Amino acid sequence: MKSNSGAILGPILLACLLTAAPARAEDAPSSCEVPAYLLTSESSLPKVAEAVKSGHSLDILVVGSRSSTINTSDGSAYPGRLQATLRDKLPAVPVNVSIELQVKKTAGEVVGGLVKLVEVKKPTLVIWQTGTVDAMRSIDPDDFRAAVGEGIAALQNAGADVVLMNLQYSPRTETMISASPYLDNMRVMAQQREVPLFDRFAIMRQWHDQGDFDLFSTSHGLDLAKRVHDCLGRALAQFVIEAAHLKPAQQN
Repeated sequence: MKSNSGAILGPILLACLLTAAPARAEDAPSSCEVPAYLLTSESSLPKVAEAVKSGHSLDILVVGSRSSTINTSDGSAYPGRLQATLRDKLPAVPVNVSIELQVKKTAGEVVGGLVKLVEVKKPTLVIWQTGTVDAMRSIDPDDFRAAVGEGIAALQNAGADVVLMNLQYSPRTETMISASPYLDNMRVMAQQREVPLFDRFAIMRQWHDQGDFDLFSTSHGLDLAKRVHDCLGRALAQFVIEAAHLKPAQQN
């Protein structure tokens, strides 16, 4: 997997990913199941479907923050796991995932550069991970919603499919960050612009609630971050396959 930055985790991620210990470490790789309703979308990914159908390269660009990475270069962050899983499930299709980090930038600050990114990278699909910085800075929710809508329109007009990804879930930061307005506005814009929303927040909360990962624990370590990212990457791959309506015959 290609990446143009080697950023390390910031404080918010240390609180969310690296300060957790898996409740069942021995079965963590297989225990992080996701309810079907969180892996389906009424919106579709027609360009992804066409790339797979035609056997063309499936090029995916992740536009995200530091939570797109972990402090390792072995491809264990979720974009790398996404790439590995899709290559396994779609063996006849060249799959390439690259990352464009927008560290400490709000959605409004990212929007202006999205078209240029698509022109340079020419991705089939852009996964836009946003909302965390806006929530941390308490950006006006209406301004956030407008920026997300503008960004989606810019990406679609530039010829890419789009998947929105929302904030991480962390019980340790719930009292410090008001996530609800940003989660709600991303959901609204995804519906209005007819793009799939990968609900990372709800998925991670599900894992925490069912005991797959204790995200409130004060224990921490790179191993836990790798486990969470592996689960996210595999869930995201399944989400993309479902949204593209790929039939079993088109998969491995």
